[in-house]
Amino acid sequence: MAKIDEQLAGFVEAALKGNGTVTRKKMFGGLCVLLNGNMVGGIIGTRLMLRVGPEAYEAVLKMKGAAPMTFTGRPLKGMVYADSGGKWTAASVRRWMSPAIAFVKALPKKRAK
Repeated sequence: MAKIDEQLAGFVEAALKGNGTVTRKKMFGGLCVLLNGNMVGGIIGTRLMLRVGPEAYEAVLKMKGAAPMTFTGRPLKGMVYADSGGKWTAASVRRWMSPAIAFVKALPKKRAK
């Protein structure tokens, strides 16, 4: 597993604060972050992985530093990678997380197991 950028993880959790229950899980060779039991994104090395959904997908891909998530070898519709060149700030993480939070907040909450 790649080393997790803990400062980036802190920015992600700060961006999610006040939006529901946040949990962390090790997945995808990195850290997966769930909001109300639904995956909202994560961190792989120094990149964000975001679940923005199919409607925001194309718009988010136009943002500088965005790329299709190709974890399986082909693009996963609704999932993107965000790369800041290692220069993340709390504000930049909030901007990237915004469409992912909006998408996941519209999903039904999952029950804790």
